Amino acid sequence: MSTTSAPIANAPAVDLSTDELLKLSNQLCFAVYSTAHALNKTYKPLLEPLDLTYPQYLAMLVLWERDGLTVKEIGERLFLDSGTLTPLLKRLETAGRIRRARDPDDERQVRITLTDAGHALRAEAAAVPPALICATKLPVAGLLGLRDELESLRTNLDAEAS
Repeated sequence: MSTTSAPIANAPAVDLSTDELLKLSNQLCFAVYSTAHALNKTYKPLLEPLDLTYPQYLAMLVLWERDGLTVKEIGERLFLDSGTLTPLLKRLETAGRIRRARDPDDERQVRITLTDAGHALRAEAAAVPPALICATKLPVAGLLGLRDELESLRTNLDAEAS
């Protein structure tokens, strides 16, 4: 059994055996992945009455913050490429929540606007965040701190991957 020292910035070295390093339960990626899976399972019954999938809910959140964005701008906010985002937006359009139209100033861009039904859905969706907070059984301050740490982790990993 070999031992590896895993250097971590601003933290003491951690000596772990290869066996420990390769345990599923010691993987940050699995903790994040399995938590995301649990979040999706929790959101599903909250979003069903709104007839939204979780990715559609995220797109609607972006549009409720700022209507009239381009597909590219929505994709940047959600970290999604247009190939993933376009089918999701088409389904929202078919459901009558949004309109997709070419930008008159730049025909290459597709601009997304909320319909009256899309705007009205915001009031119904207001019940989702408090229900999710309740489901976590964690204090709001702790959740905000966790969110901030995850955003920092994402930023650091994106910078490392670039």
